[in-house]
Amino acid sequence: MELHLETVALFSLKLAYETEGSSPILRDDLVMGDYQRDVFELLVRRGDVEGIQVKVGECVGLALEAVGGVDKPLGRELGRLAGEFAGIQAMEELDAPLVALKDYLKDIQ
Repeated sequence: MELHLETVALFSLKLAYETEGSSPILRDDLVMGDYQRDVFELLVRRGDVEGIQVKVGECVGLALEAVGGVDKPLGRELGRLAGEFAGIQAMEELDAPLVALKDYLKDIQ
């Protein structure tokens, strides 16, 4: 799960900050400092669903801004997927919405 969480953060930050012709954002870049796998690993070990949702929400919020918000076609679907993820109550339920969010972010890169 930690890898999927880090990947969602990475793809979100790529949408928000990466520009054509610039160096790509990588997992070890400074912008990823609060969203690296070890940060998510700690939250997962604690069973901190809310903490995970906050971290993912921060990144996805930036990605939503980058695609023009929920009023744009890409943003509507991203907002819907983010809403599903944010509505989860238990760790066991995070996987499917997380993978859907990750796959969508990958597709819109």
